[in-house]
Amino acid sequence: MARIHNFNAGPAALPLPVLEQAREEFLEYNCTGMSVMEMSHRSKPFAAINEAAEANVRKLMGISDDYAVLFLQGGASLQFAMLPMNLRQEGQAADYVNTGSWASKALKEAKVTGAVNVIWDGKGENFTRAPRPEEIQETPGAAYVHVCSNETIGGIRFTEFPTTTAPLVADMSSEIMSRVIDVNRFGMIYAGAQKNIGPAGMALVIVRKELMERCPETVNVFLRYKTHAEESSLYNTPNTWAIYLLKLVTDWVDSLGGLAAMERLNEEKAQALYDVLDGSDFWRPCAQNASRSTMNVTWRLPSEELEELFIKEAKAGGLEGLKGHRSVGGIRASIYNACPRASVDELIAFMKGFEAKYRDSAFCTAAG
Repeated sequence: MARIHNFNAGPAALPLPVLEQAREEFLEYNCTGMSVMEMSHRSKPFAAINEAAEANVRKLMGISDDYAVLFLQGGASLQFAMLPMNLRQEGQAADYVNTGSWASKALKEAKVTGAVNVIWDGKGENFTRAPRPEEIQETPGAAYVHVCSNETIGGIRFTEFPTTTAPLVADMSSEIMSRVIDVNRFGMIYAGAQKNIGPAGMALVIVRKELMERCPETVNVFLRYKTHAEESSLYNTPNTWAIYLLKLVTDWVDSLGGLAAMERLNEEKAQALYDVLDGSDFWRPCAQNASRSTMNVTWRLPSEELEELFIKEAKAGGLEGLKGHRSVGGIRASIYNACPRASVDELIAFMKGFEAKYRDSAFCTAAG
C-alpha cells in the first residue's frame, strides 16, 4: 500500500499510528468480542473511552472544572445555530468579527434567531488578514463576541486574541490543539473534529458552565448545551467511533509532548513552506504576513492555467488535496497536526522543481 501526501482541508490526514491502532482494534476492542462501532454507548467499555477522551482534552488544553467538555454531532455548522440559541437571551445582540467564509456562515446563522452586530469586517481587504486586538470594539451589552480563530479558506489566523468584556467565543475548527491557548480567556470554544482531532461527524465544544444557564426554556431540549453536559455527551447515541478516534488522536498528541511540542512542529512546517513562497515572485502568498495560518497555507501562481498544471502534476507525484477552495481558487496546503514534516518537504521539493520547469514558460509570459 502506498500512502499519498495528504494536504486535504477536511476531512484531513489522521496520524498513521492512530490509524494503525484503530485497524488493530477494529474487529475487537479490548477483549470485548466486538468493535467500538458495535458496542452500546451505555456500556462500561464505551463509558471508559468517553471518559478518557474528555480527560485527554482537559489535560492537553488545561481546561478547568469551570467548563463542560462536550462531544456533539453536526460539526461546527450546527454550532453556528446552536451557539446563539444558548448564549444570546431575548432582546440581546451578539457581536461577530467577519474574517472570511466561515465567520460569514456563522454570523448568517446567528441572524436567523436574533440580532447581530458585525464589529469588524475584512471583506474590503479580501479577507487577507485578521484584525489586531485594538481594532475590535465591542457593542455595549452584547451577549458574546464571536471570532473564527483560523479561516481554512483564506489561510489566515488570529495570532493574538482580543480581550473582551463579553464572553469571547471562538470557532477553532481548523486549528484546535495545534498551539497552546489560554482557555480561560474564552467563554466557549468549538471545533469540527475532521481537521485535527478525528474524523468527520463530530464537534468538540468547550463551554463555561455558567453560560449554559443563559439558555431560554424555549430552546428544544436536544439543542441545549446543559442537556448534553448533564449526561456526559450521552444524552442520545453519540458518534461513538469519532469519540474513540479522538481519544486515540489525543493519546498521540500527548505522546509527542503535548500542545507546546505540537506548536513547535507546526511552526517549523509552516515556516519552511512560507520561506519558499517568500523566496521567489513566482509564488504569490494570499495572506498578509502578520495573519498567516500555520494550518492552511494559501497562494497563487502567475496564471490559472499554471495553477491547474501545478495541481495536476502534484497529484501525479502523490501530493493530494492542493486545489484551493472553489470560492477563491489558487493553491492551498493544509498542514494540520497529522501532516508530517516529510510531506511538507516533499511538497517543497516539488515546488522548486515546478518553478525551475515553468518559470520562463508561455504560461508565465501570457500572465505578464
